[in-house]
Amino acid sequence: MYEFDPAWLAKLEQMRSEGREPYPNGFTVTHVSTELHEKAVGVEDPATLELGDVCIAGRVRFRNRMGKAMFLRVQDRGEARVADTDKDGNDVLRGGIIQVYLRRDEVGDEPFAHMKALDIGDFVWVKGFLMRTRTGELSVQAKEIAFAGKIMQPFPDRFHGMTDTETRSRQRYVDLFMNESTRTTFRRRSAILRYLRNFFWDRDFMEVETPMMQPIPGGANARPFQTHHNALDMELFLRIAPELYLKRLVVGGLERVFEINRSFRNEGVSQKHNPEFTMLEFYQAWATDRDLMDLTEELLVGLVDEVIGTRQVQFGDFDIDFSPPFRRADMDELIAEFTDLSREDCADPAKMEAFWRANQRVGDDEKLPDTRGKWWEWLFDAYVEGKLVNPTFVTGFPTEISPLSRRRDGEPDRVDRFELIIATWEIANAFSELNDPVDQAQRFADQVAARDAGDEEGMHFDHDYIRALTYGMPPTAGQGIGVDRLVMLLTGQTNIRDVILFPTLRHEQR
Repeated sequence: MYEFDPAWLAKLEQMRSEGREPYPNGFTVTHVSTELHEKAVGVEDPATLELGDVCIAGRVRFRNRMGKAMFLRVQDRGEARVADTDKDGNDVLRGGIIQVYLRRDEVGDEPFAHMKALDIGDFVWVKGFLMRTRTGELSVQAKEIAFAGKIMQPFPDRFHGMTDTETRSRQRYVDLFMNESTRTTFRRRSAILRYLRNFFWDRDFMEVETPMMQPIPGGANARPFQTHHNALDMELFLRIAPELYLKRLVVGGLERVFEINRSFRNEGVSQKHNPEFTMLEFYQAWATDRDLMDLTEELLVGLVDEVIGTRQVQFGDFDIDFSPPFRRADMDELIAEFTDLSREDCADPAKMEAFWRANQRVGDDEKLPDTRGKWWEWLFDAYVEGKLVNPTFVTGFPTEISPLSRRRDGEPDRVDRFELIIATWEIANAFSELNDPVDQAQRFADQVAARDAGDEEGMHFDHDYIRALTYGMPPTAGQGIGVDRLVMLLTGQTNIRDVILFPTLRHEQR
């Protein structure tokens, strides 16, 4: 049972003993603060707007009692975005909060007394008309005012707000009403998701939904979460990616599909990893990885133009330039650029191992890669990824680390695949899809062998997916974009917790 503070329970009892409901309902709201500020910008006398009575409602953030009059500041769902100037001529943003002016002789003795007794954070409803105070502050002068909802926690200090990252993530409901910056972040996240959907709808992609519980985890190399379905008496896995199901739809004739999906990976938690995360995945028949590079560039340039308004984006210590064209470079070309190795050296595992041993501290029991592809992964992670700031398409991946990608024509040890790196982070992964069922079956078998040898992230063998491919999949390219990381880049947040409303956290210590 939750332990309520007796003092706050007493307040509820007192209100009910007076015949007042602490949690009433049935209020009509006609305007939001931002809308009223927008209408009144540059208008000296709001009465000339001829709006008549306006009804607003929200949480009381400030109260100033002055005998027979009172000022309240009421916060609603509005956004602080209205450009205006204050009484001193300073530029300010209006919206989200609006002042209420009430006089006892206008609203009545009893409602006025109720407002004197409210706690900061309580909800009120106000009906009145727009006016300006002597200092020029836009206000609603109340003709009627009513109590609309009781808090039962002391309201956080309005000057110091809520700054602890752990508390903000755990009590997002408090963080949202205390911090305008948090509300701005999640409004922008919503705008980004809306843009992504519209982008693909406008290009004739169909939005679909695929299973979140799957009998075989597939579509990526990652550790899954496992559960048990009692009625069917079967093991299921939370999806690590929707890829194999989306490609089944392409086989079925849905040639352009996308899904903004929740996926799950039973792995570490860090500033850029959360076990539950959002991805955009899309697949386009009759397209190649090169087509998707063009499409992705168009998508991101349009997104920053629409949501940010500039192609120069500040993120932490990085100044990111989203101006096209984005750089495109093969993986071994970049390794050679940022190490002493040549591209020819990158074809020889022995030379890469010698370089590693000469430049890295290697323990006696450390298991080093023994193949070209694995060495490229190590060298890229250690020497390249942390150097790429502006959007860069990394291409020319080895086949052995790309089990779902089509082999590059003329170079069967490479695939038609790219990763998009921005500000040292992988933001997207894409490739021309492997639609040869025989080759795919062998790649699955290789992954199973790797799992049997101890690789917990190796893929399972998906027999039904192979069966789907035997019906024929047209030439297709597909891509996954990490939405959370993209939102981080475009909101300036360097911790993934700050762009997920309810991130995964350890149990709270009580």
